[in-house]
Amino acid sequence: MPDVSSNQPADVRLWVALDVHKLSIVAATLPPVGGQPEVQQIETTRAAIRRFIDRLGGPDGLAVCYEAGPGGFDLLRVLTELGVACDVIAPSLIPVRAGDRIKTDRRDAKKLVRLYRGGQLSYVQPPSPQTEGLRDLMRCRDDLRCARTAARHRVSKQLLRHGRIYRDGTSQWTKMHRAWIARQRLDDDLAHAALCQMLLHLDGLDRQLDAIDRDLELIARGERWAPIVEVLVRFKGISTRTALGLIAEIGDFHRFGHPRELCAWLGIVPSEYSSGEQRHRGHITKTGNHHARRLLIEAAWAYQHRPRRPDRGPEPDARAWQAQSGCTAATSTSPPNAANARPWRPSRSPASSRASCGPPSPTSHSSKTPPATSSWRQPLPEPTLTVLGSGDRRDLPEDPRLNYAIPTRDPSARQPTTGHCPAVPTRASQSDSRRCRRDGRPTPATTPTT
Repeated sequence: MPDVSSNQPADVRLWVALDVHKLSIVAATLPPVGGQPEVQQIETTRAAIRRFIDRLGGPDGLAVCYEAGPGGFDLLRVLTELGVACDVIAPSLIPVRAGDRIKTDRRDAKKLVRLYRGGQLSYVQPPSPQTEGLRDLMRCRDDLRCARTAARHRVSKQLLRHGRIYRDGTSQWTKMHRAWIARQRLDDDLAHAALCQMLLHLDGLDRQLDAIDRDLELIARGERWAPIVEVLVRFKGISTRTALGLIAEIGDFHRFGHPRELCAWLGIVPSEYSSGEQRHRGHITKTGNHHARRLLIEAAWAYQHRPRRPDRGPEPDARAWQAQSGCTAATSTSPPNAANARPWRPSRSPASSRASCGPPSPTSHSSKTPPATSSWRQPLPEPTLTVLGSGDRRDLPEDPRLNYAIPTRDPSARQPTTGHCPAVPTRASQSDSRRCRRDGRPTPATTPTT
């Protein structure tokens, strides 16, 4: 995670914590050393905040903090205009005491000011007003996209309930599909009126998205965002809208000292639960910004193919081309000279289900021939299975699933404790047999103990 430093002055005269709500603010103050928190409540207007700062003796020496929430960063900008050093706290990283079941605004403000003076809080990086405006526009477009998907589902299910199924193509919501929907006339007048209203709502969402996309194209070519967008669109899978979305959510990329910090901030690092000699890692944490994480995951799907130069658009620079080559090489596990070679596996047909676990011999009737670059071992001799207690020996072809002998003994006799052969294949014996068949080695012989 990026280390966001505090804005508190070097010589703090008074520590202040604000519990901000829509109509009121509960403020707790604490001296630099000792003392008990003093709590008072003020309004959220600019005049009330200015009077509160004046009662505290002016902005000099004040260290103010509040939790990030639905109020945004307007309070931070108001306090900055007044000359007050203010920090925004990450709510999810505030220490929580176990067993605390009482929560009030006064208790929250007191706890926050104590933690703030003790240096136990984590801070967030506030965005600039331009970045926050771009973030609002990108999230507005994402909300409209989700609303359009829901509207499309309502229209398609309305037609399905009345037996109208589109059979002229496989892709939906194309021009042909929209023309087919426009030609539909439902039998019931009220149902058809509901369909018309749904289509009007869907057309309005399409027009809104088209207008936002045109505005985003102009924003991307503007002087403020064009240099960063030009760098990001050189990477495979990142278009203009994706680049603007990443800029709006991440902000300044230079505040991350290493790519690992960015990955941790986005929540795409594996979770871990380790203790002592044990190491347990699970799925990604998903604790970061989910908007930027969704954009990066969608862009990452473009890296499943081989690297290639684009037919149109900006040419990838050295860093973008290195990203393509590195991702493709990381996903390939086979050697270069055996990229198209498939390893030989025994046939699963009934005629060959009891064949040897090795490759077919040159005289075999199998049509599979080993590659010229592979070194094949000699076929393994077929082991014999001995039925105990019968007095005779039966030479049976080996079943790859059976590598044990079946003892016939008195059911009342005591089962041997060590060195005996199980009557059913154990998990260990099955694992050893599969490993031997994969490596072309003979299966381990199992001799029962009498």
